[in-house]
Amino acid sequence: MNSDGQDRFDRLRLIRSPNVGPVAFRQLIARFGSAGSALRAIPDMAARGGARAFRVADERAVWAEIKAVEGLGGRHIFIGEQGYPALLAEATAAPPVLMAMGTLDLAERPVVAMVGARNASAAACRFARMLGQDVGARGGVVVSGLARGIDTAAHMGSLGSGTVAVIACGLDVVFPPENAALQERIAAEGLLLTEHPPGTDPLARHFPARNRIIAWMAQGTVVVEAAPRSGSLLTARLAGEEGREVMAVPGFPLDPRAQGCNALIREGATLVQSADDILESVGRIGEGRVRQPGLPYAAPPPADLAEGERQRVVGLLSMAPVAVDELIRQSGCAPGAVQTVLLELEIAGRLTRHAGGRVSLN
Repeated sequence: MNSDGQDRFDRLRLIRSPNVGPVAFRQLIARFGSAGSALRAIPDMAARGGARAFRVADERAVWAEIKAVEGLGGRHIFIGEQGYPALLAEATAAPPVLMAMGTLDLAERPVVAMVGARNASAAACRFARMLGQDVGARGGVVVSGLARGIDTAAHMGSLGSGTVAVIACGLDVVFPPENAALQERIAAEGLLLTEHPPGTDPLARHFPARNRIIAWMAQGTVVVEAAPRSGSLLTARLAGEEGREVMAVPGFPLDPRAQGCNALIREGATLVQSADDILESVGRIGEGRVRQPGLPYAAPPPADLAEGERQRVVGLLSMAPVAVDELIRQSGCAPGAVQTVLLELEIAGRLTRHAGGRVSLN
């Protein structure tokens, strides 16, 4: 194995090691310079964080995953590599690796997300299909989640011009079952993406994580029918938090499936009646909005810290989420020292990271 192949293997092994999430992965690479060095260091870091035992991912399991993905006709794409969605790479909690089947070039084109209700009305599905077709005709790529209803309609409308499906399971798993033929066509004619290894079932906790990929890889998100507290509204919120455009199709006020979209518009989302509204909101497709991949791993270099500093930081933590900046202010420790403590606790399985740069003890 050459040095590049070894580094990619080490990165996948680091990602698959216990408690190494997207933020921890970036910080470990930044601190140790390579995944191989990080793998050698994290057992000691976990011990300092309070873990009684820690083992990095098994090499045989990692090799088995690589062979399984290749056997399906797919490949791993690591953050920073060509083919990894450029806008997604800018998000702090972007997945360090994706598994892909299909045309990787699609992820480098301007992308618009389109999501909505699974039990959507026939009129809404027809409109979503039309929007997908019109966005594609103007040079855009539509990304959605391959769910029933609006997702399916959006994919069908954009299949001929460019569609990306992000799934909440392994490449070899079909969900929902009735979309088996569509998933196969997208893998052959479009692009199928997931952050989950082959054999992973579509568990409930995987769908919010899938939604973040959809929202963050797109210039803007269009919601077509959504009930209050739906996953589609979560996708819209994630898009807004990352500074992306949020758009919604208005609906009849007495239809519960329209309440989410109408609420988004009331809160400031762009009202969408045609593809022209989408283009006006996100800017002309391809006009300087998508930046190039290959972003550096950004994290402050951790400083050595005394045991007293570690105790001060840990003492400020509780089960209530708190901003990392607040921990730095109250502890009086250097930012690098605080980040080191948090990284040790996370690898030890004692820390949870929340949206907005907040953390809490488990």
